[in-house]
Amino acid sequence: QVQLVESGGGLVQPGGSLRLSCAVSGSIFSRYTIRWHRRAPGKQRELVATINSASSTKYVDSVKGRFTISRDNAKNTVDLQMNSLKPEDTAVYYCNGVSEWDGANSWGQGTQVTVSS
Repeated sequence: QVQLVESGGGLVQPGGSLRLSCAVSGSIFSRYTIRWHRRAPGKQRELVATINSASSTKYVDSVKGRFTISRDNAKNTVDLQMNSLKPEDTAVYYCNGVSEWDGANSWGQGTQVTVSS
């Protein structure tokens, strides 16, 4: 299994940008699909963005055109660039790694993103 550590959260005004980063260690990073999820207060966890080992990406409809997920296999990191942020993007964002080889599933501790004026 891998260990994942998120960073980059914080407070931003509506319309602003943040870049989250997920640092991955402990296994062969290039074989992992990495997902960003979020959980807003009082709501269920939501899958926001996915990037697989071939760098194919998927996004939930609510963030398409605003968020971009990318990976750097040399640095073992996955970033989530978030632009045009809205108050409804406020949530704890979690990085999740799933091995494409054996399905091993690991989670980070989460990072808070607050969008407010």
